[in-house]
Amino acid sequence: MKRLAADKTFFALVATASLSGLAIFSSATLGLLARENPGISHDILLQAGLGLGGGFVALAIAALVPLPMIKKYAPYLYAATLLLTALVFIPGVGLRANGATRWINIGFTTMQPGEFLKIGFVLAWAAWLAPKARQLADFKKGLVPFLAYLAPAVGLLLLEPNTSTTMLVVATGAVMYFAAGAPWRDFGILIACVVLGLGAVVALRPYVLQRFETFIHPSANSLGSGYQIQQSLIAVGSGGITGRGFGESVAKFNYLPEPDGDSIFAVFAEETGFIGAVLLLALFVGIAARGIVIAGNARELYGGLVALGISFLIIFQAFINISAMLGIIPLTGLPLPFVSHGGTALLALLLSCGLVLNVAREGRRG
Repeated sequence: MKRLAADKTFFALVATASLSGLAIFSSATLGLLARENPGISHDILLQAGLGLGGGFVALAIAALVPLPMIKKYAPYLYAATLLLTALVFIPGVGLRANGATRWINIGFTTMQPGEFLKIGFVLAWAAWLAPKARQLADFKKGLVPFLAYLAPAVGLLLLEPNTSTTMLVVATGAVMYFAAGAPWRDFGILIACVVLGLGAVVALRPYVLQRFETFIHPSANSLGSGYQIQQSLIAVGSGGITGRGFGESVAKFNYLPEPDGDSIFAVFAEETGFIGAVLLLALFVGIAARGIVIAGNARELYGGLVALGISFLIIFQAFINISAMLGIIPLTGLPLPFVSHGGTALLALLLSCGLVLNVAREGRRG
């Protein structure tokens, strides 16, 4: 355990988020139970068994495998996650729901390969960046390879379609790129590429434009496209300062869509109020901040970039989910890390946290 918890603070924060997340998820699923969903007990078992139990096993393995070995095989791990993600397009293997094909059937449950693709990208991109850090001013050794590494992940995610995860991967990759020493000249180029790409997505997929319109005028169609954000804001507002009490949410029973998924923050805020919401947000900030400290103390640039990339994946996703539920940004569909439904997603998240602990363990060697 001493070797595993090389950074006790980070490990404690992750353990707290995981156990709290299971409690919040269990409370949120009561709303689905009231809607006569017979699979609720199965979902809780998967979240606890596969997500929490399997996740901490994955965390331990990821924390103890030699970091140089991970670096050596990082490009192959990225390729494997790309192939895994591509399986969603194979008939009979991939599953389609709500207009997207993002899941594969693994028998007893489903898996979203994009969760592992994010990790594979961070590992491989860090492996490329680390030895090239002093050469990134050269366009051919900096921005071009970055776009080349992004292209297959972005292509697969947009085909699913999964625009929000695409933006998450691009943003995380950019943070790693500039942290490694890329010139700020490339920042403007990347922003232009993102704007052009987002414009193309909006032009080709009307539902993305509808989300922006709903964001600007949330009450224009309160029973249609604006329903989720309206109910989310009502739930958050009704929580007040201290909340209705844990397990006492009203919105999760008949009003909020996906109370155990995208909308779970609204359920939690209703039950624990402003105080609980702030504490949860502080927990995410604490995890990311400690991850960044670990990155700064890393013995090698590769480990530092891995810890930095994973820390930003977590905090970006948490902020995007919470901001969407508060109406600060358009709805995205990204789940809340450690909390939202998804046993395999929680497993992948804890595996990535194990990689941060791995970097911390390597950094302590003298």
